[in-house]
Amino acid sequence: MLSKEPNPGHLAIAECEARLRGQGRRVMVITQNIDELHRRAGTKNLLEIHGSLFKTRCTSCDIVAENYKSPICPALSGKGAPDPEAQDARIPVEKLPRCEEAGCGGLLRPHVVWFGENLDPAILEEVDRELTLCDLCLVVGTSSVVYPAAMFAPQVSARGVPVAEFNMETTPATNRFRYRDYQGGRWKDCLCSRPTSSFVCKWQQLGDVP
Repeated sequence: MLSKEPNPGHLAIAECEARLRGQGRRVMVITQNIDELHRRAGTKNLLEIHGSLFKTRCTSCDIVAENYKSPICPALSGKGAPDPEAQDARIPVEKLPRCEEAGCGGLLRPHVVWFGENLDPAILEEVDRELTLCDLCLVVGTSSVVYPAAMFAPQVSARGVPVAEFNMETTPATNRFRYRDYQGGRWKDCLCSRPTSSFVCKWQQLGDVP
């Protein structure tokens, strides 16, 4: 993951955020991704609701810390077998990474939300505040089937805020905010089912919308 670079979509969002900031406006990116590519692209206002692969959390003291080591500890060098039953995936617990806080030494885990785990209530409060304040919502490259994120855009649309969906295909939420375009000085809901390059062009133009 460390070798991956932000794609044109990440870069366009970061560029537009910077441009709008210069106009006294504000963009907040809410992402389910855990790869930090938005951050590396230059996005400043970012809520990573599922956490980050490049942070660890202590299972004892809950301290969260950045960690860009690869591997995170010597015992994991050359590991990474996808099958948990594979012999290669079994590592003695005493060789797993530990918290470096004084007097702790608890086991470290990735600071991400696994399937079945609850999202951080503090993050959800921030998301709810942003959804209440926003006056435009873009949905980009998501299946709209993972909750609670799947309800963010419909929640915004329900209070009359324009929502645009950029996806290669329709999603379960598409019908809630379809047919949107900037025409006659008024936003209408729409679906743009084109590749990222089309999204990049449209998104970059938003910096010029009055």
